[in-house]
Amino acid sequence: MPDLSLPTQPDAVVFDLDGTLVDSRGPFVRSMNHTFEAYGRPTLTAEELHPYLGPPTQETFGKLFAETPEVIGEAIEFYRSYFGSLGSEGTTVYPGLRELLTSLQGRISLAIATSKLLSMSEQVLEELELRSFFDVVCGPAAGVTDEPKVVTLGRALDQLGGPQRAVMIGDRMYDVLGAAALGLPTIGVLWGAGTERELQEAGAVVIVREAGEIAPLLGL
Repeated sequence: MPDLSLPTQPDAVVFDLDGTLVDSRGPFVRSMNHTFEAYGRPTLTAEELHPYLGPPTQETFGKLFAETPEVIGEAIEFYRSYFGSLGSEGTTVYPGLRELLTSLQGRISLAIATSKLLSMSEQVLEELELRSFFDVVCGPAAGVTDEPKVVTLGRALDQLGGPQRAVMIGDRMYDVLGAAALGLPTIGVLWGAGTERELQEAGAVVIVREAGEIAPLLGL
């Protein structure tokens, strides 16, 4: 089993997007309920929907939309179209993250590996003035609904040139498990959708409550 402790001198940091860098819970809930209404389904509260922010879209709709694969596929496209139309409206950068990125930029390779569509991710990052911090941004292409996080993360690492001491930062077990499958340790964050228990059980090597804790853990 690979050593998943934090390296003393990491050569790359890969961030999750929703729940880690940006708070998109508002537009996520709005888009999900807009989709439910369009398909004649009862809407859900924000508290009911928040745990579904983070997994691959196919998994979320498979659990919340008990329908045929064809209908689920249509609903996902409807949801993505509406969510994409919102851009960064209602999405904010978590406290301390912009400052963290500023301190890391130019000192270490930075990437994003997200389950959000790549086109949507790029749009949000540009509008929130975050895109310039990152060497690589990876997310599923249009039409892809079930890309596992390990696949997205692997593509990000390839595009970074194959770093040997990369670290993942994320808020859900999907981030931790995807990273572990590639031999990467994960710093779990508690300001997103995941709970401390979820992150611990998934194997996060350390869990933080504030963005200011991250740079010292990286030795930067």
